[in-house]
Amino acid sequence: ATDPELERRVEELLARMTLEEKVGQVIQAEIQHVTPADVREYNLGSVLNGGGSYPGANRNASVADWVALADAFWDASTDTSDGGVGVPVIWGVDAVHGHNNVIGATLFPHNVGLGAARDPELLRRIGAATATEVAVTGLDWNFGPTVAVARDDRWGRAYESWSEDPEIVASYASAMVEGIQGRAGSEEFLAPHKLIATVKHFLADGGTDGGKDQGDSLASEDELRDVHAAGYVAGIEAGVQTVMASFSSWQGTKMHGHGELLTGVLKGRFGFDGILVGDWNAHGQVPGCTNASCATALQAGIDLFMVPEDWKALYQATLDQVRSGEVAAERLDDAVRRMLRVKLRAGLPERGRPSSRPLAGRRELLGAPEHRALARGAVRQSLVLLKNNGALLPLRPNQRVLVAGDGADDIAKQSGGWTITWQGTETTRADFPGATSIWEGISAAVEAGGGAATLSVDGSFAAGAHPDVAIVVWGENPYAEFQGDVPTLEHQPGAKRDLELLRRLRESGIPVVSVLLSGRPLWVNPELNASDAFVAAWLPGSEGAGVADVLFRAPDGSVAHDFTGKLSFSWPKRPDQAVLHRGLAGYDPLFPFGHGLTYADRGDLAELSEEGAAPAAAGGASAFFAGDPVAPWGLYVGDAANWKIAASGVVETTGPSPLRLQPVDRERQGDARAVRFAGGAPAQVYLQAETPVDLSRESNGEMALAFDVMLEEAPGDQVTLRMDCGFPCSGALDVTERLRALPPGEWSTLRFRLRCFADAGADMTRIDTPFLLATAGNLSLRLADVELVSAAAGDAACP
Repeated sequence: ATDPELERRVEELLARMTLEEKVGQVIQAEIQHVTPADVREYNLGSVLNGGGSYPGANRNASVADWVALADAFWDASTDTSDGGVGVPVIWGVDAVHGHNNVIGATLFPHNVGLGAARDPELLRRIGAATATEVAVTGLDWNFGPTVAVARDDRWGRAYESWSEDPEIVASYASAMVEGIQGRAGSEEFLAPHKLIATVKHFLADGGTDGGKDQGDSLASEDELRDVHAAGYVAGIEAGVQTVMASFSSWQGTKMHGHGELLTGVLKGRFGFDGILVGDWNAHGQVPGCTNASCATALQAGIDLFMVPEDWKALYQATLDQVRSGEVAAERLDDAVRRMLRVKLRAGLPERGRPSSRPLAGRRELLGAPEHRALARGAVRQSLVLLKNNGALLPLRPNQRVLVAGDGADDIAKQSGGWTITWQGTETTRADFPGATSIWEGISAAVEAGGGAATLSVDGSFAAGAHPDVAIVVWGENPYAEFQGDVPTLEHQPGAKRDLELLRRLRESGIPVVSVLLSGRPLWVNPELNASDAFVAAWLPGSEGAGVADVLFRAPDGSVAHDFTGKLSFSWPKRPDQAVLHRGLAGYDPLFPFGHGLTYADRGDLAELSEEGAAPAAAGGASAFFAGDPVAPWGLYVGDAANWKIAASGVVETTGPSPLRLQPVDRERQGDARAVRFAGGAPAQVYLQAETPVDLSRESNGEMALAFDVMLEEAPGDQVTLRMDCGFPCSGALDVTERLRALPPGEWSTLRFRLRCFADAGADMTRIDTPFLLATAGNLSLRLADVELVSAAAGDAACP
């Protein structure tokens, strides 16, 4: 409800602010690109840390490090020594399945799994636990929950959606918002142990044509209202304080420039009086705009620009646009008024420095036992049993159990994207203290029941040690946003590694239980046929033991936990059924919305059709880097002090020639890397895999290694491009002059025939490093897509 006293304070503050202070309030910068001194000088309204961004670019930053940086930003924003108003800065974070940027935090199942639980109260409790863990690090604002209604499962963010059904999304949205913020009208609403919540991404991000992230929704206005807006209506009724606009478009108009929806519907018809925040440089995609200038988005209704890197230029452009009248002064005042209203409503001035707040620095609450217990219970509730031939499940724990599959002992894979890093890749077991893999949960359950469990990723077992049953954990590798877009719902099209493992075990006479890790329903008819029991486990997060809780009987033989999960997304019968939801004409799923077996049900499933599977793919590789390393490739940097440093977010070498690498935006968030060689000694950036690939076929033909590059500082010394075959086996090319000839500040594509590397000494049958760039001199550039392409005549010659 409107609070007259709060509104009076807002107006009093607004009247005292200079134009420069007002413009500062509508700018949100990323912590790798802004300092506390910048916040003080420009009076910035907000900062954020993106996925895979940490204080000091240190993945292992302590709770004390997070709180100290929050204090520094707070102190800078409230400094009034220059005569300014001193409005507290607000720090936002994507805590989308727990405080997922912080080592040791509890990681809850992703939304796609929680939708199967059908339990709004569970969501309220998860929201509250997440708020507690974020508050420990001194932050104020969670960019969650996502309230998308995913209607095309090819979408790379489908796992951020609770359901294809707007009723489930609406009930969950209100519960999660109340969990994060507290119930509106109660004493706990926006109390110091609570956060400001966000419903996102307005509007119809889950309904784009072809399931393309940041694409165009062609939905009718009726569908827009009745399906895609459901979570926003519920979230606003629950008192949500911020809404994030979508990268996507509706009917061809970019949402960040869609005044009729942002201002007319959201702020007008829905009565939303809080902050409408943009997404990561999404304003730069509005026609006529760039990341550094976009009057259109502000005029359309965006109140806070999320401009991670180019914020100084955007600040100056917006200042000039208000002075010229291109942006109405009244629109700027409205945006600032909303910023002030939310900050005062949340009591930020009264909360004081982050370190002074009641939960700040309480390390014992991060990954607290009660939060992990909550997450483990959520895992149990999210599991969906799709097949149970011969009542194989629940398993007796006093058996010889073989545990196989590359997901069995991989917490990163079971957690998915938005886990420590943006894509959820390039992590190690050390990044998950206190967590349990699915294997660890199975091992503990079997040991307690008097059986013997063996982990064998490839499914092999010793002669004379024939297992009684095999549990195979497999599925999708982690991804986030557009990097998760797929053309078909078939699992591993053309490359059936998981299917081959299942079939091999079945052919050995071993009953097989499949545990599928995925961010969406998949067409897995062949894998279902090769399994005796089949569990959709989604992306369970850090508490993998919850899976074992349901698969096994208790040591006394009783069923401690039955399957209760029900599909919140329809399951495809064919690989082309990406758009499949209740109410659709010709609705014909393999498993309908709401399906899910219990142990009391007959779980036998007849042989399924395998028609539609993609043909087996030829060997070799085509893409190595596409915004992030393409599996199985990893991205690394190094110098004489350490030649192999894994690179996910911002990373620097520490030797005599410091090299700095950090994610930057080209067309989308983090789809390129800025590389700065400081010179003085050799350093390198490269892509590598543990298992080499055979590129001899490609090097005998007209294929080339291609990469996109923007030169920022020309080479100061020789630059070498290499393909390695287990160094010192290598083929090296001198690319110095090719780089020096590039137009600075413009993206170009360089191509080099694979034959060049072979002629230079590379054994193309065993390439483990398809791309390595090294120099001992100064060099600054940006790198994007690295792939194999056809060699166009004349532009892929050997240097």
